[in-house]
Amino acid sequence: MSHGEPSRKGRTPTLPTERLRLVAPEGRHFEAFAAMHADLEMMKYIGDGRPLDRPSAWLHLAMLIGHWDLRGYGVWAVEEMGTGELIGRAGLLHPDGWPDAELNWMIKPSRAGRGLATEAARAVLRFAWTELGLSRLISLVRPGNAASIRVAEKLGGSLAETIEFMGGPMHVVRYEKKT
Repeated sequence: MSHGEPSRKGRTPTLPTERLRLVAPEGRHFEAFAAMHADLEMMKYIGDGRPLDRPSAWLHLAMLIGHWDLRGYGVWAVEEMGTGELIGRAGLLHPDGWPDAELNWMIKPSRAGRGLATEAARAVLRFAWTELGLSRLISLVRPGNAASIRVAEKLGGSLAETIEFMGGPMHVVRYEKKT
């Protein structure tokens, strides 16, 4: 393998939607990725609710990229169709020890209220059911995150339980593949 091309290049499919392109996360996304993850409003309901500094954003992006090699699926960078601007991320995470893959999404607050999170997450959900053959997924949603709760409901998710996770309560939303 050469040092110029990552081994996974070409293995992450691009998922186009009406207004978005879900693409492989790459180093070219880092500046916009770091800016999004440093934004207090954007990170309010993500993980432990704290923004990431540049070194932590770098490690997080590297984890997302590596997840594709470890699982064969992962999180896409969400770009706006036409402009190519990175406006979020959406995909599937399945860390070691988790019972199911997590369907997740995150869209810049400046793009909120336009249905973009639902559009991106719906494309990921369709990929999970049709291409990966998964039959069950979860989403982890903080109780105060009304926008993500609405997205989960639009996608057919139902509240399964509320658990303690990363320092606070977290709703576990389940999705079951319709047969």
